[in-house]
Amino acid sequence: MTGGSVPPLDAAPQHGPRPLPLFLSMLRSETATSHTRRAAALTGLRRYQQAPRVPPRDAGHVIARQGRVSLRDHGGSGRPVLVVPSLINPPAVLDLSEDRSLLRWLAAAGCRVLMVDWGAPHPDERDSDIDAHVTEALVPLIKSLDAPPVLVGYCLGGTLAIAAATLTPVAGVALLATPWRFGAYADARDGVARLWHAAEPSCAALGLVPVEVLQAGFWQLDPARTIDKYARLATADAPTLAQFTLLEDWANAGAPLTLAAGRQLFERFYAADEPGHGSWRIGGRLIDPAALGCPVLDIASATDRIVPVASRAAAGTQRTVAAGHVGMIVGSGARAAVWEPLADWISALRAPT
Repeated sequence: MTGGSVPPLDAAPQHGPRPLPLFLSMLRSETATSHTRRAAALTGLRRYQQAPRVPPRDAGHVIARQGRVSLRDHGGSGRPVLVVPSLINPPAVLDLSEDRSLLRWLAAAGCRVLMVDWGAPHPDERDSDIDAHVTEALVPLIKSLDAPPVLVGYCLGGTLAIAAATLTPVAGVALLATPWRFGAYADARDGVARLWHAAEPSCAALGLVPVEVLQAGFWQLDPARTIDKYARLATADAPTLAQFTLLEDWANAGAPLTLAAGRQLFERFYAADEPGHGSWRIGGRLIDPAALGCPVLDIASATDRIVPVASRAAAGTQRTVAAGHVGMIVGSGARAAVWEPLADWISALRAPT
């Protein structure tokens, strides 16, 4: 490969980073001085686009609904464990494959596993912010259960779980790669702010924040790493390509956020850091993980670029692992680093009075 030319890609790829034009622009910028790296990243991208896909897994039986938000049963018996995924990206990473499923493993370990499915918002829900997702969906679903559950929140789902546990009794809260102190994103906050400033008018017109805007925000955190993972894919073996495809399809999928939820995330969380500054209130109640009336387990990753360890809530029992943001859920070491300690902690909890 010579000069700044880019080998042709599929004219209308069915799969790929979203938004693809922004990805290609970022690729050109990140590889301006290394045409070899650019060629490898484009080869990896093409391999990902053309890789075979497996059918989606069973999403679980719906046992309750609050509007578009549903509660799905993933089996098991014993203590109810309610898993709260992020509003960003679909929950499939928690049940990725037969041998990489936190949900199914917890069910086999003696828990009745339930999971929130946030569904896809309609533009008419433009005014439903993060607070409303807690008060109008998550809290009523918790109250619909026969007994207070243990909440297990992943990523932003953990942030919402903290709020829900402030507003209604639960048996415990486990936080997995959960952001709380958004001031820890200091190096990326300017870029994220510029992204939102540019995207906000279009989002306001739509009433939604498309996944492309959210994905671009993640790229802002570490663009070089985003390009390098595709460059490594150029020479990856078939099992690695298959695993990459599962995870990247998950990362590039997902429903949009409502306009108000996106605005709250970008302006009140990332920019103003209301949670970290102790100024996030819902209905007058201060949302404070240190003041929860239940046990808290906070598992964070020392190598996470999406949710830096410095952004954790630092409440309750803290555990720091070496796996990355996604690796701590589905990586080869996830069971020993996260799944087993989580199950042990859940089993040791006393029944709420």
